[in-house]
Order: sequence, then structure tokens, then C-alpha cells
Amino acid sequence: MKLLSLLLSLSLVGVLSACGGGEHADIKQWMAESSRDLKGGVPPLPELMPFPVVSYNANDLADPFSSERLEPDKKGAAGANQPDMDRPREQLEGFPLESIDFIGVVNKLKSKVRHALVKVDGVVYQVAKGNYMGQNFGRIVEISDDKITLKEQVRDPSGQTADWVEIATPLLLQEAMQGKESKK
Repeated sequence: MKLLSLLLSLSLVGVLSACGGGEHADIKQWMAESSRDLKGGVPPLPELMPFPVVSYNANDLADPFSSERLEPDKKGAAGANQPDMDRPREQLEGFPLESIDFIGVVNKLKSKVRHALVKVDGVVYQVAKGNYMGQNFGRIVEISDDKITLKEQVRDPSGQTADWVEIATPLLLQEAMQGKESKK
């Protein structure tokens, strides 16, 4: 068995040495002809121009790192139109308004009160005018066939005061929203 493996390895070495015996004269000739017309050269780097020196005097300008600049003047600690923070929270105030879907309206004939059906995380809730929804103290002021109108109380969006601002926010009926998306 050793003799067979020795003969096999010797024959393999012989075959491989036969492949490398030529000097590859044709390849060397082609390389010489191809590189004869090439001229190497890198253009010189452009001359660096010095930048002009500019003096900066900020003595009369506002300090950009001042805390006065970060916190605007506030009129009062609580601000105007502040919502009632001591009122017990309703269940739908724990959800962002974007996660609440308006799915229908229920008209109660005996009491003539209109209720809306909203769905959050697969659970359907019944709400009426005066109920609160969303995380911005949103109070329901109107329920129509295709939308619920909320009055949300948020801090002044400009950030210049501590006042609270009322914003009317509509929550559209889910079917109406799907109809608008399909028309696009």
C-alpha cells in the first residue's frame, strides 16, 4: 500500500512539474509590448492657499449656552387653562389617540343619547359626550355619524409659555378612513 501511494505521489509531482517547465515566453512578450507605450505619472498636488484670519468678537452677542436661552420666560408655574390633574382618569385615557379606532355609533331611543363605539387592542368600548380619551386630556364634545370631535388640552406648542392650549381633534370613523385610503 505504501508503494502504491509513493508511486502515485511521484507521478503527481511529475505531472505538476511538467506544467511549470515552460518559461511562458508568449505572455512575457505580450506584457512587454503592452507596457511599451505606457507612461506613468501623477499630476502634482495643487498648491494649498492659506485661509484668511477672521477675528470673532462675541462680547455683545447672547451666550448660546445660557440657561435663559434654553428655558423661555414663563408667565406662571401652572399656566392658563390647565386641566384638572386631580380628576380620576378614565380607562381610555391610558391609550394614545392614534391607537383608538372609531368603529360605529349607537343611538339610544329612550334616552336620546348618542354613544360611539371605539376599539382599542381588540376590545370595544362605548363612550358618550363628556367622556375622556387619549393621553392629552381629550374630552368628547361631539359625536356625529362619521367622526368624534375631541377637545384636547396640550402645553403651548411654541414652548414660549407654560399655558395650556385647547386643540380640536377629530377621530374619523374607521370605514370612512378606509374609503379615503382606497381612493388614493
